[in-house]
Amino acid sequence: MGKKCPKENVNIQKGSKTNHRNAPLSIAIRAVDLTKYYGKLRAVDHISFEVKRGEIFGFLGPNGAGKSTTIRMLTGILKPDGGEIYLSGINLKDDLIEARRVMGIVPETCNVYVDLSVWENLMLMGKLYGVPKTKRKVRARELLERFSLHQRKDEKARKLSKGLKQRLILAMCLIHNPDILFLDEPTSGLDVQSSRLIRGIIKELKQKGVTVFLTTHNIEEANLMCDRIAIINKGKLAAIDTPQRLKGVIQGSQSVEVAFDRSKPDELRWLKDIPCVSRVEKLGNKFRLYTDDPDKVICEIVKYRELKSQRLTLLNTLGPSLEDVFLELIREEAE
Repeated sequence: MGKKCPKENVNIQKGSKTNHRNAPLSIAIRAVDLTKYYGKLRAVDHISFEVKRGEIFGFLGPNGAGKSTTIRMLTGILKPDGGEIYLSGINLKDDLIEARRVMGIVPETCNVYVDLSVWENLMLMGKLYGVPKTKRKVRARELLERFSLHQRKDEKARKLSKGLKQRLILAMCLIHNPDILFLDEPTSGLDVQSSRLIRGIIKELKQKGVTVFLTTHNIEEANLMCDRIAIINKGKLAAIDTPQRLKGVIQGSQSVEVAFDRSKPDELRWLKDIPCVSRVEKLGNKFRLYTDDPDKVICEIVKYRELKSQRLTLLNTLGPSLEDVFLELIREEAE
């Protein structure tokens, strides 16, 4: 691997325009030296980062890396053992109630009130957030339409499918028009239609200036949706950057995909023997060759094609994927 993925510079520039809480208006979430212990285990190890206002920020990591602990601290569910958290300039430690007014939280496990109807769930959540009755009714109708739930508004939540419940919980968290939305695996286990709808709504929220903090195991989803991504492992931040820049610093993870019209028994062995190929994977009827010199690999494949009178049905070069970056960073931390 080449140079390591850069960690983000979290220094706040002096002289920036600030709000009444003395934090830059361009910063929605600021974590400073955040730390959490479980007994002797340091689950989150002095991490610092900032999330810009109006961006979709992905937070990735393997199981047990500190993702859930971090998001629980950011949302005020768990008290840090050290460090500071600011949400829209509000110090979470000093004013938890005010901080919660600016956030909406969609947990991984759907927690709608199953004995209430869809409409009653929205009304209850609006009341809890202090939204005036007239305004919450108007807002609820807007959300029901946007989430395609209007026809189900009088049904008990227990009768809804998992996908519809997830739509409802997201609608409930938007009833008070939060500045910051925390999403924990929002499309996990959902059908294609619900997943696509939720991703579309997340992108709409970004366009309206809402900040989205997204945790997910779906790396391709993060790659497509997020402006920037942080990768955490063993409680420490391994990298923070845009998906494209993260992929750009991985060396030796380029690949060539090739397929022939007729399969021959010796193809896999021959492809592995190409000097600049580090690894070969057979994916259905095609092969993926990992290399740091795609041009040389393509030349060798063309020679093989002419020698064996083979016909190419696929020849494609691929850069490193975000999954490659993720696995490489996790591997490095384990060494």
